[in-house]
Amino acid sequence: MAEAQTAALNRGRGWFDTEGLSTEDARRLLRQRLLTLLGGTVALIAVIAGAYWYIVSQRYVSTDDAYVDASVASITPLIDGPVSAVPVNDTQAVKRGDVLVRLDPADQQIAVAQAEANYGEARRRVEQYFANAAAAQAQVVSHQADLERATKDYQRRAALASTGAVSGDEMTTAKNALDTARAAVDTAKRQLAAQLALIHGTNVDNNPEVLASKAQLEAAKLALSRTIIRAPFDGVVAQDQVQVGQRVQVGTQLMTVVPISAVYVNANFKEGQLQKVRIGQKATLTSDLYGSGVVFHGRVVGIGGGTGSAFAVIPAQNATGNWIKVVQRLPVRVALDPAELAKHPLRVGLSMDATIDVAH
Repeated sequence: MAEAQTAALNRGRGWFDTEGLSTEDARRLLRQRLLTLLGGTVALIAVIAGAYWYIVSQRYVSTDDAYVDASVASITPLIDGPVSAVPVNDTQAVKRGDVLVRLDPADQQIAVAQAEANYGEARRRVEQYFANAAAAQAQVVSHQADLERATKDYQRRAALASTGAVSGDEMTTAKNALDTARAAVDTAKRQLAAQLALIHGTNVDNNPEVLASKAQLEAAKLALSRTIIRAPFDGVVAQDQVQVGQRVQVGTQLMTVVPISAVYVNANFKEGQLQKVRIGQKATLTSDLYGSGVVFHGRVVGIGGGTGSAFAVIPAQNATGNWIKVVQRLPVRVALDPAELAKHPLRVGLSMDATIDVAH
């Protein structure tokens, strides 16, 4: 049979050419060649699969369970009041500082005027404290002079009392005058101490009464400034729920501002894919919005602290007899290139395909 095969090949016939061979030899030859072809195909597939695993699968992890997210700002009023104007609408782009909502400022303007009046009154009252202290100091000096004079009069009369030149009534009058002068000095010193206690260690500007009224004035001005609600950063208005004339309460959600230029991607990888994922690794992403022709580049900036099921309102109770293992996923946050976002803006909630290079 070997000689027949060799002869057939020498005649330049094809791989499956069995001309000139017996039926049994032809079948055997075909079977051997099919097995050889099958083995070569399997070996080739194994080589390709091994090469793909070594070059691609070992280096990259991918998922299509990824979505655009952002730290959106929920716009809420910090004071109560009726809405007087809403100069923006849903989908409108805004810059930081742009007016989003205006509240009627009438009540706050009245409060500011009242606080300004109280502040001015407090300053004048404290200035009066300083004037009263100065007056009390002058009273002390005056009464001390009276005390010195009454003391000298009493001492002079006491020196003459032994000679009989001064009557007993005069001595009594001089003694009463001396006691009265001493009491007046003591009273004046106490009044001075009371006045000094109101201004001790302060001046008009930093007196506690002035500072308290000034704080009330600042609070009133702050409330007035809060009648104008501004955008905290550049973004797009979403969920606009406020209307002119509506009276809003503190904490009522009026709208949301989405920072389009600062969005990121939360890619939910299976737990078995995260063995080599590290913060700082590079990532490439594509969006269903732009298709595979637009590739976003980013880097891993964080790995979630728990799975979605762990933080669910009703967490899974796995300590049961009918437990079935479910592969869990962890969110991996990927920051995007701002220049690419500016060229191809994304919106919160869009689907993404994410691939992380874990070779480094």
